[in-house]
Amino acid sequence: MTTEPGRSAVRVVSLLPAGTEIVAALGALESLVGVTHECDFPAEVSRLPRVTASAVDRDASSPAIDAAVRALSSSGAPVFTLDAGDLRRLAPTLILTQSLCEVCAVSEGDVRAIAEVLSPPPHVLPLVGTTLDGVWEDVIAVGAALGRSAAAANLLAAIAQRLRRVHETLRTARAPRPRVAVVEWLDPLFAAGHWTPELVRRAGGIDVLATAGAHSVTVTMDQLRAADPEVLLFAPCGFDVERTAREAGNALTSRPGPRLADAVEVMAAIFSPGLFAAPAPSYARQLA
Repeated sequence: MTTEPGRSAVRVVSLLPAGTEIVAALGALESLVGVTHECDFPAEVSRLPRVTASAVDRDASSPAIDAAVRALSSSGAPVFTLDAGDLRRLAPTLILTQSLCEVCAVSEGDVRAIAEVLSPPPHVLPLVGTTLDGVWEDVIAVGAALGRSAAAANLLAAIAQRLRRVHETLRTARAPRPRVAVVEWLDPLFAAGHWTPELVRRAGGIDVLATAGAHSVTVTMDQLRAADPEVLLFAPCGFDVERTAREAGNALTSRPGPRLADAVEVMAAIFSPGLFAAPAPSYARQLA
């Protein structure tokens, strides 16, 4: 890997798909030596060793998955496990983890406990953003850790330009702002929080269920009806568009990385179809 002056090559293990996507977007795929069992983008990461596993059957129904996760959490058992032996053999100098959700990936505490006994101990960098600005700050932090700060700055500049293009198109057309609800889990119903309300706003909508920066929350069907959304988006965390269609773009809203810009563009095309090209079927599909 070619790094900026004064920085050495880095061996990265990414313990969340968003981290993997950030590394790839910064042009540092060759730095990755290990990823999670869920990392699937870009396609090149399929060749890398998987250092995590899930205690929950991802092919189970939504309520069964929810029940299993709650049972594990209440017993203190981990939802995701990290193979310390694999980690030792891969000898990373940098581990990307997260502190946002204890049931979405290996917990930061477990990662640090394992990292501390490695020799030499790798740098552990958690992604902590709960808003779009926070996600972009994480990109900057990963860029710095990889010796690719310039690449991070260029990536964020390109993202900002794409978001401005959406904004200017909507403003010029004086597009109406539809009432939108984004559901990230179906049984029980969860309204998508964190950065999702910002995605909706930047795409020209008004999120009627969630608050930017706040955690995702359970809602009742009565609350969903009372919110009176004109557009209802289903984006179950961890499901692809095919599974989402059967259960009703997980990757566009649930992964805090560069493809959040794609999410804004896809949502804008849904909210204002006359102003933007239709999204790819792999990203979104109309259910009704």
